[in-house]
Amino acid sequence: MTLAPDAHRQLSPAATMRLLGTWHAGGPAYTALADALRAAVLAGTIAPLTRLPSERELAPVLGVSRTTTAAAYRRLRDLGFAASRVGSGTVTLLPRLAEAPAGGDVAVPDAAGTLGDPLARGAAHPAAPSGVVHPVLLNQATAPAAPEVGPAFERALAALPEHLAYGGYAPYGIAPLREAVAARYRERGVPTTPDQVLVTTGAQNAISLVVRSVLGRRETAVVQSPTYFHALDTLREVGGRVVGVPTGYDGLDVELLASTVRRTRARMLFLIPDHHNPTGTSLTPAERVAVRELAERTGVTVLADETLTDLALSGSPDANPPFAGDGTSPHLITVGSTSKSFWGGLRIGWVRAHPDVVARLVRTRQSTDIATAVMEQLVAAELIGRRDEILPGRLAWFRERRDTLVAALRQALPWDVPVPDGGQFVWAGLGGPLAHAFAAAAAAEGVMLNAGPTFTPDGSSQDRVRLTFPHSPDLLEIVVPRLVRAWDRIR
Repeated sequence: MTLAPDAHRQLSPAATMRLLGTWHAGGPAYTALADALRAAVLAGTIAPLTRLPSERELAPVLGVSRTTTAAAYRRLRDLGFAASRVGSGTVTLLPRLAEAPAGGDVAVPDAAGTLGDPLARGAAHPAAPSGVVHPVLLNQATAPAAPEVGPAFERALAALPEHLAYGGYAPYGIAPLREAVAARYRERGVPTTPDQVLVTTGAQNAISLVVRSVLGRRETAVVQSPTYFHALDTLREVGGRVVGVPTGYDGLDVELLASTVRRTRARMLFLIPDHHNPTGTSLTPAERVAVRELAERTGVTVLADETLTDLALSGSPDANPPFAGDGTSPHLITVGSTSKSFWGGLRIGWVRAHPDVVARLVRTRQSTDIATAVMEQLVAAELIGRRDEILPGRLAWFRERRDTLVAALRQALPWDVPVPDGGQFVWAGLGGPLAHAFAAAAAAEGVMLNAGPTFTPDGSSQDRVRLTFPHSPDLLEIVVPRLVRAWDRIR
């Protein structure tokens, strides 16, 4: 038995139950529990070096016998995802490489300790070497860089010397990029000047900056449910109370949204107006008008995440009117990014808001992030300026992968698999509250995906899972048989 290392944190039985959700949908209970715990470790929901509750404490909370929890912990240890010793309990581990024991494959990180795409690393097959199943990350919406990104870096390097004579700190962002972002808004019909633009280190940094500036402790933020889970994390980290309004393929109930904002006296409203994560839907023109009018009536600050706006896979990229309308409302703040349109490795985002709001955000950012790297800003400015040349090929790339995954899922599984109009996700319906159990079973088959409740503030969407499709068609075809095996396991 591997001796347990010192734990950095400890989970209570109640917290463990909450993180696992509906974990048992059939089959041996100990196997399902071990799979759910292993999936949580691989997904980062339960961090490595976390002390789990004792077998005796966890059993009654989950409604199983102590024999079941003991067998589940033993399986975790056999798979290399936990270690135990007397007096220290059972501590979670993230193995660098694990051989599959008798009774099942194991999803493991690669030799570098990362959970990468094996085909992208040049592996001949995701199941090689024998006895090891490399995980496929359908829980990450990351795509390779657009072909134009590399040459843009070369040209940016040539332009860099004129910036080297200065200190390198540009708290608002460098002038060429702020103008490029402002020009993009103007092209979409939103009058914008560079003093309304703040460059950030990625969209998540922009969201965090706005939330910290606007939302106080115990103040309420209303969100679409489901929504982007890192936004949920940020809202909770500042001590905000998060209330969800259901959204789906039948649109956003703006009357319910308005009553929720009024009833809770919400300070902030977070929305994804275009190609929503995870459903891929967009707000209609009437819904956009209704939200803007709500902001004017109530004074609620609306933070709109437009990171996915460019990724229109059905119809024109500019088919939807800009969320900000004419851009004059001080209550509307939008954030954007180069991560989905061009490459996530650039880590360039921005905020578009009233100049007074931008100035306040600059003061707020000084405590954590003084400025954004100049080189990457030069690259982003060029890519945004050449957006009309780059995006058609980029969208065709995404569209091919969307169609491949949707067709394969529809053929192999009895799910509700809608075709998203944009974005990078398939929000699949399982027909019952099986999301956590299926995510755990899929992890055991070497596929990481997100259970629906991850995207909600209240644990709903238990009948949905999110799968990302920016992967090679060969890899997507290999994934589906694993998902079928996982489905058979919980059925």
